[in-house]
Amino acid sequence: MAQLSPDSFAFGGRLRRLDDALDDLTIRLAGLSETETVPVMQAIGRVLAHEVRSSFAIPNFDNSAVDGYAVGFADLAASGETRLPVSLRIPAGMIGVPPLPPGTAARIFTGAMMPAGADTVFMQEDVCTEGETVLLPHGLKLGSNRRFAGEDFAKGAAIVPAGTRLKPQHLAGLAAAGRSVVTVRRRLRVAIFSTGNEIREPAPEAPEPGCQYDANRAMLAGLLAARGIEIIDLGILPDDPGIMARALKDAAKANDAILTSGGVSTGEEDHVKAAIEAAGRLDFWRLAIKPGRPIAMGTLEGTPFLGMPGNPAAVFVTFLRFVGPVLDMLAGAKPLRPAPIPVPSGFDYRKKADRREYLRVSLAAGAGARMMAQRFPKDGAALISSLIAADALAELGEDITEIKAGETIHVLPLAGLLS
Repeated sequence: MAQLSPDSFAFGGRLRRLDDALDDLTIRLAGLSETETVPVMQAIGRVLAHEVRSSFAIPNFDNSAVDGYAVGFADLAASGETRLPVSLRIPAGMIGVPPLPPGTAARIFTGAMMPAGADTVFMQEDVCTEGETVLLPHGLKLGSNRRFAGEDFAKGAAIVPAGTRLKPQHLAGLAAAGRSVVTVRRRLRVAIFSTGNEIREPAPEAPEPGCQYDANRAMLAGLLAARGIEIIDLGILPDDPGIMARALKDAAKANDAILTSGGVSTGEEDHVKAAIEAAGRLDFWRLAIKPGRPIAMGTLEGTPFLGMPGNPAAVFVTFLRFVGPVLDMLAGAKPLRPAPIPVPSGFDYRKKADRREYLRVSLAAGAGARMMAQRFPKDGAALISSLIAADALAELGEDITEIKAGETIHVLPLAGLLS
C-alpha cells in the first residue's frame, strides 16, 4: 500500500507554496510496490515498473524510406542524368535480398531491405522509366531516403524508463522492441466522496432550492480514469463528523488513497478536518494558490487522504496542479511538471503577491495571427462554464502582482495537463 511518512503542517500561518509542497512530498511519499504483467495492447495508462531496453537494433536492417529505386551512389554520373538497368525488384518483407549488381538499380518499396551495394534511394516520382531502365536526375545526396539499422533505437538502448505512465507512443516503442507483455505497477485504487448536506445525486428535474447536483465526483472520476486509476465511488457524505469519520475509516481499509471534495475550509459546517482528526492523523496545510487554497492531507489506517475544496473550478485546478501529481507519486509514476509556454496576454489583471493564481483562458489568434490568451469573462470558482470554455490555465507566479494586455504570460495547455 502507498504510504505517507509522518510530518506536521500547521493550519494557519504562512501559506505553503505549491512547488515546496510537491518537493516535500516527493521525499515523503512511498509508492506502490506490487506489480503485474499485462499485454502491451492493454497497458495504456499503466505505470511501467521496470525500464525496458531493446535487445536488438530498431530497425534491425537498413531499409528504404520511400517507394523508388535503390542505387550505389558511386554508379551515378558526376553531372547530368544517369541511366541504369533495373536488375532487382525488392518488396517490403522480402527475405534473402541478393546484392545489387554494380552499375544497376533496384526497384524498391517503403520498408524493404536495402540490398548490399546500394546506399541511396531515388523517389519514384523523381525519375523516369524507359522499359527496363530508369533515368535518374543529378543532384541527390549520398544516403538519401535510406533508413539505417538502429537509427530509431540502438541495440541495448532504453525504450521507456521505469515510472512512465504509458501513452500510445510508449506502446509503439514496446511493441517495436518485441514486447507483447509488460510489467506494470498495480493500479492505484482511489475512493472518492463528495461532502455536504446540500449535495444531491444528479436527476432530470431541477434540484430543490438550496441544493445542487454533485458535479465534482463525475469530474474526479474522469480525471482519475485518465491516469489509469481504479475508481471506487462511495457517494456523498453528510455534514456529520461521526458519519464522515466512520465512512472514511472504512474506505481507508480497502483503498490506496481517499479523495473528498468540500468541507475542508474553516467554516462552522466544514466537518472534514474534524472527521479526519477523529479517524486518523491530519497533516493539514493550505496552499498559496487560487482557486483552491484550502487543501487537507493526512492518513487514515495508513492510507493517504486528500481533501479538496468544494467549488468545481477549485477542484479542477487543485487536482491538475497538486492532487494528480501526488497520486502519480503514490502510483509509482514520475509526476509530470509541464513547462508553461509564453504567450501575450489579451487582458489586464491584478493579484496578490505570494500567491500563485490560475486563470482559465482560451488561446486564440490575436494581432498578426499570434497566439494570445483571452481570459474567461467570469472566473468564479463555482463556474463550470469557465472550465468548459477554457483550453489552458494561465499560471501567474507568486511574485507577479499585475499584468497588462500585450505582456507575456505563461500558460499550461489543458491537453498536456489532462493526458
